Amino acid sequence: MKRKFWLRYYVFLFTFFVSCSKNVQVYKLDHHSPIYTTYAAELNHSNFIIDQGYELQYAIADQPFGFSSEQGGDFFITFKSDSDWVYTISEMASPPLITNSYPNLVTVELQPFKDLLCRVDFLVESSNALLVDIRIINNLSEKKNLEIISFYNNDYSPLDHLDINENNAFFDSHKYPDSWTINHKIPYHETLKNIFTVSDLNVDIRFLNSDGYSPKHPEATLKNFGFEQPNPEIPDSASILAFRKKYTLKPNQSEKLRFIRVTNSPNKQNMLNKQADDLEKIHFENYLNESKQLFKSIENNYSFANEDIELLWRSSFNMMRQVFYPPEGNLSNNYYVFSREPIWGWGHGGQVFHESITMLAYALLDPVSAMNSQRVYAETQHPNGYINYRTGPYLNEVIEHNGQLTSSAPWYCWLNWEVYVMTGDKEFLKEMYASSKAFYNFYIATRDTDSDGLCEWGGHAVLESVRDGLVAVWDEVTWPANLDGVDINSMLVKEAKSLEKMARELGLEDEASHWKNDYLSRTQLINQYCWDEKQGFYYNVDKRDNDFTYSKPNDLKRDEIIGFLPLWAGIANQEQAKSLVEKLTDPNAFWREYGIPSLSAADPYYNPKGYWNGPVWVEWNFLIMRGLIDYGYHKEAKELVQKVVNGMLSQLKANHNLWEFYSPDHQWGGYHKTYIWAGIINRMMLDVGLVTQKD
Repeated sequence: MKRKFWLRYYVFLFTFFVSCSKNVQVYKLDHHSPIYTTYAAELNHSNFIIDQGYELQYAIADQPFGFSSEQGGDFFITFKSDSDWVYTISEMASPPLITNSYPNLVTVELQPFKDLLCRVDFLVESSNALLVDIRIINNLSEKKNLEIISFYNNDYSPLDHLDINENNAFFDSHKYPDSWTINHKIPYHETLKNIFTVSDLNVDIRFLNSDGYSPKHPEATLKNFGFEQPNPEIPDSASILAFRKKYTLKPNQSEKLRFIRVTNSPNKQNMLNKQADDLEKIHFENYLNESKQLFKSIENNYSFANEDIELLWRSSFNMMRQVFYPPEGNLSNNYYVFSREPIWGWGHGGQVFHESITMLAYALLDPVSAMNSQRVYAETQHPNGYINYRTGPYLNEVIEHNGQLTSSAPWYCWLNWEVYVMTGDKEFLKEMYASSKAFYNFYIATRDTDSDGLCEWGGHAVLESVRDGLVAVWDEVTWPANLDGVDINSMLVKEAKSLEKMARELGLEDEASHWKNDYLSRTQLINQYCWDEKQGFYYNVDKRDNDFTYSKPNDLKRDEIIGFLPLWAGIANQEQAKSLVEKLTDPNAFWREYGIPSLSAADPYYNPKGYWNGPVWVEWNFLIMRGLIDYGYHKEAKELVQKVVNGMLSQLKANHNLWEFYSPDHQWGGYHKTYIWAGIINRMMLDVGLVTQKD
């Protein structure tokens, strides 16, 4: 009966996949497809202190199929039939295909041998628990001898305190925090207890020492030091935990094997067995259905220009969802980290203020979580209105510099208004208007030290200004706090405009008028001092005399991306906008193949892979796109988004990651992957019509 059921199941499964292969809602994607393939626990199953994400390894021909992490170890799956060993992906009868992919799970279809079908369901059930289901079916008309040899290896940390008990393997592993985590007293566990459980009692389990072991090619170890010798003694420490299951499959017979890994702190070792037992009983399909239900709104309610656009859309939402954690520590609201790259400690345990711009895309998927992450700032806001550069459950990062507190880019009021527009939640608007007012008033009271009506970056100004690197002007001319910045003042105009809208929505007309007078005054000053008629561009000015010269004549006239922010803020008049667009669309300066660089390509400081002196930062391209739309340059806005999309797609196809920034001239992404604000591309595609909402 069981055999017949699985036969019917796989006939149905493969027929369904074939019939729907052109509908991306049912994946059938190879390693050339633009799909994000990092997986971590879902929001409500996550915690920061013990957390592990994994990358799917299915695209490198000379590597085995499996899942890898930085400090948490790797889990690979290989196959053997009689004397034939299929160890690498290139040795398989056909390449692996992804058939489901959500933030916490993936399903992959394999064909290690010509007539052997295999399905792998991989689930990061929680921050400390992993589940892998392997299902195989023999499609031959004759029986087939088969071995599944799976192995866990960790070349980062030795496996210690080893023990095997029936179908359970126990060991210690280690995760070492970075210096930032230690210096900021973020809690962590260096030593972790592990259990690997296999659903079948008849699985051969071995710890293997490191003799002859290569992390990338451990087949020699598996062959020579593992299963070929009977019942080896358990070593004192090991590099590999290996599993072997032998099958004799009759024609059309199917089998299923489940692996479970649970990790916990030493003081919770007694919970490992119970959690593993609980995972034995769960159904992968329940988690898959939960994910499908969550993603239903952004999968079924939109149309896409092409399949690549749809896959980028899905990938970006997967990544954005993945960096969210539930309330913990000192926070009563859910929060995010800027990256959940599968290396422990990255993301530093808290929200970076300016990266909340991503909520303007994420709120399409989960408006409640988006609003709650904004509430984190109101919850931790200081009585004087100050909001930290980074805020998390285990830190309250106050960065003081020259007697000032470092915050971040003042687009808080604007984000709160935009999130309200997306959600329509009036209670959220009331809460965040009070917080937004306090923040804005703190900013203008502390960032205009010469009282000329224009502000400069304060605190640790490089951090506060978002562009936390060797920006050309800062590196060659002066510290940003010495300048009346076109960027900070454009942002403050947008903040005051948003406060006006919030006040009017709440029926506070007198306050709305106050905000309007504020931004009109600042707009006039920006155009008076920061606009250069000769160059047709906006620049920072020396706060001492509001001139473009700081040490050498016109040394502040560097064509940087910030000069376009007056489009986004609505500061420029139509003639100024025309001049800005002419400069923007110059291919020798800003109109590059894959988007707008942070510095003109004509500048001697330009480096297309050099942090803030050249690369495409997607969120800043988003601001410029919004400005182009507002001034009626719809064609240019759509072309810009397509440029950025093309760069991002190239990396999704090449390495299946979403990056901190991209090269404007090459198919390249850096420096950090799984980076939250790459997700704003979804809002960009929606705003220019590459993605359209169905009626």
